[in-house]
Amino acid sequence: MPSQTRARVLYVDDDDDSREMLSTLLGISRIDVTAVATAESALSLIDAERFDAYLLDSWLPDTDGFELCRLMREASPTTPVLFFSGAAYEADIQRGLDAGASAYVCKPDVRGLLGTISLVVSHSQSIPA
Repeated sequence: MPSQTRARVLYVDDDDDSREMLSTLLGISRIDVTAVATAESALSLIDAERFDAYLLDSWLPDTDGFELCRLMREASPTTPVLFFSGAAYEADIQRGLDAGASAYVCKPDVRGLLGTISLVVSHSQSIPA
């Protein structure tokens, strides 16, 4: 990240292994991660804390990531929302963008994800509040 402060990302994925692996990789990349398994947990956190970006999987146990993205957009319209999902069909990507996502990266492209997080967080931090 270009700034001195570490980016804070809220990561929502119901798969325990994915949450642990990606949280570790993002931490190594100097990105602070709060990882949760449900949309309900994510929505509670965005009411209580500030994040620089939201990172979502498209499949969640209590709602799909697309609906969660719409709800996050309502709660926090300027915070970047990114999908990192195995749902890699063009229709899935379009559905994510239509829901309000800033970007959609298909698993397992971790390098692309890191670049996208850096880009959207840098851009959002450069916009006057």
